[in-house]
Amino acid sequence: MSLNKTAKGIVMVPCLLLGGAFLSAAIWGDQANHTLAISLGLGLMAAGLLAQLIPTET
Repeated sequence: MSLNKTAKGIVMVPCLLLGGAFLSAAIWGDQANHTLAISLGLGLMAAGLLAQLIPTET
């Protein structure tokens, strides 16, 4: 199965949305899980952006 732009988008969009949601929860939410929310948010956003760097097969 070859990688293509559609598959990259399917990975990137949910990762960025969930990462943003976790970062928002870290800013405005309960401070008990502040570091966990930040680490999950940054990890998801990094995974979504790194998915765009995977080379596609031609």
